[in-house]
Amino acid sequence: MTSENENLTSRARPRSSHKESAVSQPLLQIRDLRVAFSVGKKDREVLHGVDLDVFPGETVAIVGESGSGKSTTAAAVIDLLPGTGKVTSGSILLDGVDLTAANRRQMESIRGRDIGYVPQDPMSNLNPVWSIGFQVEEAVRANGLASTRKQTRERAIEVLKQAGLSDAERRMHQFPHQFSGGMRQRALIGIGLAADPKLLIADEPTSALDVTVQRVILDHLASLTREKGTSVLFITHDLGLAAERADRIVVMNQGEIVESGPSRIILESPQHPYTQRLVAAAPSIASQRIQSVVERRGLEHADEVLDAEPVVEVRDLVKDYKIRSGGFRSEPFRAVDQVSFAIPRGKTLALVGESGSGKSTVAKMVLQLEKPTSGSVLVDGADTSGMSRKEVFDLRSRMQPVFQDPYGSLDPLRSIGALIAEPLRVHGVGDEKSRRERVFELLEQVSLPREVAWRYPNELSGGQRQRIAIARALALKPSIVVLDEAVSALDVLVQDQILRLLADLQSELDLTYLFITHDLAVVRVAADMVCVMEQGRVVEQGTVDEIFTTPAQDYTKRLLAAIPGADIPLGGAR
Repeated sequence: MTSENENLTSRARPRSSHKESAVSQPLLQIRDLRVAFSVGKKDREVLHGVDLDVFPGETVAIVGESGSGKSTTAAAVIDLLPGTGKVTSGSILLDGVDLTAANRRQMESIRGRDIGYVPQDPMSNLNPVWSIGFQVEEAVRANGLASTRKQTRERAIEVLKQAGLSDAERRMHQFPHQFSGGMRQRALIGIGLAADPKLLIADEPTSALDVTVQRVILDHLASLTREKGTSVLFITHDLGLAAERADRIVVMNQGEIVESGPSRIILESPQHPYTQRLVAAAPSIASQRIQSVVERRGLEHADEVLDAEPVVEVRDLVKDYKIRSGGFRSEPFRAVDQVSFAIPRGKTLALVGESGSGKSTVAKMVLQLEKPTSGSVLVDGADTSGMSRKEVFDLRSRMQPVFQDPYGSLDPLRSIGALIAEPLRVHGVGDEKSRRERVFELLEQVSLPREVAWRYPNELSGGQRQRIAIARALALKPSIVVLDEAVSALDVLVQDQILRLLADLQSELDLTYLFITHDLAVVRVAADMVCVMEQGRVVEQGTVDEIFTTPAQDYTKRLLAAIPGADIPLGGAR
């Protein structure tokens, strides 16, 4: 072993932790874990001898870029490796019991009760034909947490409230498609915590959540750790969250642990070159770096931006829904209330706000996927509400979306190459050869190898699927792109690449972006203007620098104050 590896090993196993001194035996002990996927007649190893300890009451964060092995490690622990994945060697001990030797029935009893799991992708983990309440109640019954129907319902409401759904009793009757991405994620968090497990594996549990709800959820996880001794294995690409919430950080790259140690030490003085690259590319915590980018870009006044000719204009947009309240009864719900804004050509407007504030609903109406109750959407001065089907079809060739949920927007039965080429075929662009070359070009733009073209969505990580969704949106070289949480599932390195790519494309092609996100640090880097939404209304709007420097509304101030890790000094940060 080299001296560098020896140093890394010593950092990976600190002996001074107060939790480790109090409890000598880890709750979760992983030794020499190797995982492989069958490709034809050969096995391709993706985890190469992973060693990891999680002690009772400890929170350990695994960070690394998409495809580094974070989610695969978690899936191996709960025996839910996808496809042809299998553990080829090593051991996984939970309270001294080797999970690799457990049979199917034993693992089913361990999942939920001893190990809670919050998956990365909410839409593919919730049954679309069952109400949210039914699915939470099912988890409560399966884990033996209630004996009567009344107790089951009460417990289901309780766990949803704990996960951040304040109006849980009313929302119980709704279906997953009636929830925003953040709300669906909160429902999954409630299910994962329902049985008060010893170990909670949270795979990107807050990737779809706004910063304020994120804080609520993570505060709840922290209270579990303190009060019940619950251990948390926290998988995230947000280094700010890792720094604030985890006792230790484990950095993975290409199926190996390259660095590990106390959170603050890892981020303030990273030793491994890969960790240094992660820290340098993190907009969510590099507050000084973000400010310097803004300063180099130069300041723009609101009147200069807003007086420019708009390419997209939203006027007094209203959207009402009927919400089921039990039985055949329903009640009105106003998701969007008198929203107005304009996006000048070649600029980026960011819609920000808490989950459920109406951001995604506005995006759907701009894209003509939802009809507004009242109000209008104008594109290049033309009112889209009066367009014919052919005009709407032509409009979509120059206005493309990137949705929040990549798995839900990708056909699982079609190859990645066919999915990216689909817009080209639908709109009759080029021949088969030129489409194939365009697919390869787009894969390169989003930092994926050509070989991915022959793979399928279920074979890719959440971040990789999001990159595919972005590549497909860019296939037709549109003039307007609606990005609904387009970088929320990406690790910091790819996120940085995508944001730079989007900026370059905007400059080269004069693209106009409607950027919907809960990551305010990304807004600071990527947007020209900001609209802050609360409960369906726009409460504040202006240039990025005006909103971030002198916010007028208390709600905006709370959003800014909740940015994770903003006060943490980073190694190499300027």
